[in-house]
Amino acid sequence: MPTPAVLSVIAIGVLVFGCKPSSTQVPPVRPGIEVLLADSAHLIADRRVGLLTNQTGVDSRGIGDTELLLQAGVELTALFSPEHGFRGLLDQPNVDHGVDSSTGLPIFSLYGEIRAPTVEMFDLIDVMLVDLQDIGARTYTYVSAALLTMEAAKDADVPVVVLDRPNPIGGELVQGPMMDLDLSSDVGMLPIPLRHGLTIGEIALLGNEVLGFGAQLTVIPAAGWRRSLWFDDTRLPWVRPSLNMPNLESASHYPGIVLFEGTNLSVGRGTTIAFQVVGAPWLEPQPILTRLAGFPGVALADTIITPRSPSDGKYADLTLPAVRLTVVDRGVYDPIRFAVLLLAAIKEQHADSFAIRSNAYFDRRAGAAELRQWLEAGGSSEDIFRDWQAGHSRYLHVREPYLLYH
Repeated sequence: MPTPAVLSVIAIGVLVFGCKPSSTQVPPVRPGIEVLLADSAHLIADRRVGLLTNQTGVDSRGIGDTELLLQAGVELTALFSPEHGFRGLLDQPNVDHGVDSSTGLPIFSLYGEIRAPTVEMFDLIDVMLVDLQDIGARTYTYVSAALLTMEAAKDADVPVVVLDRPNPIGGELVQGPMMDLDLSSDVGMLPIPLRHGLTIGEIALLGNEVLGFGAQLTVIPAAGWRRSLWFDDTRLPWVRPSLNMPNLESASHYPGIVLFEGTNLSVGRGTTIAFQVVGAPWLEPQPILTRLAGFPGVALADTIITPRSPSDGKYADLTLPAVRLTVVDRGVYDPIRFAVLLLAAIKEQHADSFAIRSNAYFDRRAGAAELRQWLEAGGSSEDIFRDWQAGHSRYLHVREPYLLYH
């Protein structure tokens, strides 16, 4: 259960920002940065402010956090960036520190030799703001950047304010395997499902308690958001969270297709439809399409892709046969169940070609070893899906105290 301090944060968030939506039209959603400056500026008044963000840290007009804060007279003294860098333009294993050309402020990378702010960095600030657009899947590293920053901030006695944003794929559906904490890494630090149905602010509240950080944490909710809303319901501008997340279609498939990152199939990195396809030189799509035809909520097609400078190094400049996915009913589509059946079908059809890149790499994305072991053994998918469902029931009970939205 949350501590009294966290409970007060939740109560304030609901009371002040939980406006009842119109019965005839969904109201526009205001991200946490707007709510902070309009209603909660006292949290950063007369303080040196650090900001962990990237290109997704914008208001409803698309204006960046840095500009907004400086225009409001905030004493911004240091910037921090997650994977892909402050501008979201880098797709590489490590990102160096830098200087922001528009403000002259230092940019400390949290995706390089260090993954959390150091004591020396915290000496520059009195409060840390976090504004990152999560994608709704446990494997996205922006969540671990936020959690590790919270842990380090506790040790430095620096308060953290998370500026919340909508979960792009909604907050109602919970799908996929739970994570085993023995596999904790930057693609998963919490015992939550692969599709968790939380915002990054709710994850921060849950993680602060479950992982025992005890950070001085405040979450500024996104005004007007409801769990039933997907990103295209919010009227907010889509800013691609990373180079290979071009649109909401890719985000809708990502919680399942991310599992293929642990195999020798391409997920379309280096194309304009990343995470909407899986392909390989040896893949024969037609038998796969026949086998999986009729899966609820998704349409399948035979296509070809040509990855250009793919960041995963898979099949650069080769023309690949591929299976393409298109969501037709997102209310019933389960991308993770589909991905598991697709994995099994490809493994069965191409037993001599299909391969897991490494057990650890695959297991960290799945969150547990059981999925890989099931895939290798060729057992019943219903057994593993049943195990997931039992985990979801426990998870829904655990997450309840941390929910900021209805």
